[in-house]
Amino acid sequence: MSLHMAAKRFLDEPASDPTDHKRPRTRPSSTSGAHVMVNSVQNFCSILEPMLRKVVNEEMEITLNRLRVRSFTRSPSLQIRAPEPSPSRLQLIFKEKLLLPIFTGSKIVDINGNSLQIQLVDTTEDGVKIPTSLTHPVKLEVVVLDGDFPSDDRATWTSEEFDNKIVKERTGKRPLLAGDCLTVTLRDGIAGIGDVEFTDNSSWIRGRKFRVGARVVLGSSQGVMIREAMSDAFVVKDHRGELYKKHYPPMLNDEVWRLEKIGKDGAFHKKLSASNIENVQDFLKLSIVDKSKLKTILGNGMSEKMWEVTLKHARTCEMGNKHYIFNEHNFTVTLNPICQIMNAIIDGQAYSTQDLPTINRSYIENLARQAYAKWSSLEEIIAVSSENLVDQYSNDHHQAMVKSYHQIDHSSERYFEMGDQINDTDMGYFNWNHDEPINPGIRYDLSESSSGLIPGSFI
Repeated sequence: MSLHMAAKRFLDEPASDPTDHKRPRTRPSSTSGAHVMVNSVQNFCSILEPMLRKVVNEEMEITLNRLRVRSFTRSPSLQIRAPEPSPSRLQLIFKEKLLLPIFTGSKIVDINGNSLQIQLVDTTEDGVKIPTSLTHPVKLEVVVLDGDFPSDDRATWTSEEFDNKIVKERTGKRPLLAGDCLTVTLRDGIAGIGDVEFTDNSSWIRGRKFRVGARVVLGSSQGVMIREAMSDAFVVKDHRGELYKKHYPPMLNDEVWRLEKIGKDGAFHKKLSASNIENVQDFLKLSIVDKSKLKTILGNGMSEKMWEVTLKHARTCEMGNKHYIFNEHNFTVTLNPICQIMNAIIDGQAYSTQDLPTINRSYIENLARQAYAKWSSLEEIIAVSSENLVDQYSNDHHQAMVKSYHQIDHSSERYFEMGDQINDTDMGYFNWNHDEPINPGIRYDLSESSSGLIPGSFI
């Protein structure tokens, strides 16, 4: 019977009284009826209260059990399985810093020139990052971040903040990162990133800098919380600028257009290439052996002022420690990489750099030109010391000991201090001019009575 019916019955039927048979029945007053109704409601609430308490207690218990299950799942320390580091301390990092500068279209590598690697670490209370690993593989995604994030150089951030700072490509452009390794797998605490490159520069965002980041792909961490990786901020430059960039100082094997006043695929570059002058070393060798020929190749389009700028830039080149041996039946000549004579052994007599000016200029010039013509067949050696090099060179015709060898100072600082006026003798090596005609059919022999050479016929 419902509570409503019970209450109605209570109102309609007053409680029995033993003395009812002695007095006549009278209709209850309105006051007594209200009193009965209040009592009925109170009785109803007393019946309903235990039921409500029971329902509330059951719902509370269910809710608490759910919270306990979630806490148990998220906390590895409470799970009955292989122990793992505390999720709140796990973080991804780039194992090495990135190699800068970074250009569009070029592979992103670390400071050692190797492919990037992401590492999982466990951060201690003291901030020490200890390499660690998980018992299961985790998928990671490589992304681009705004270089201004985090704005206050914080060491921590939320995943929501990280996601909000991911930079997408400009409208109508290719994806900002290109490559086949934008999604990688973390195994044994390491994930390698292969060929990845930027397709656009960073000049169009407010801070003009990017960061490279890595985050866990949603659903692949099996409930383990891992903080994202983030590199230092850097500028991404357009590769077109690198394509036409001059080098300071240039390298011997740099293409000749890396020199000042010689543009890539320009008129001077094409003229030099047509004469087999492909790199800075070729340019410098011909400038030493036959400067007038080199200027003729360049033509009237290169003024004297432009010539001086180009030559001065070329001569800041680092020479390295390679030298070349030119050997014939009565002499052995040592040259540096740009065909400057360093020392010579002529008819068994050794001549150091300081002694070379005592020899007939035309004879030395002729030796250098012969060496230049046979450059590809010269023997290459490595200079060990600039002060105490003792080198024994043997062949079928003679043996000689070079006891005095003074290597030239070809540092860029030395060249820079020369100023605008370029003087070969100030460069520290023996050189010559081309005012004297050279007769290749004349052989010069040493004479003890003269500081020069006496010409004689070739044998």
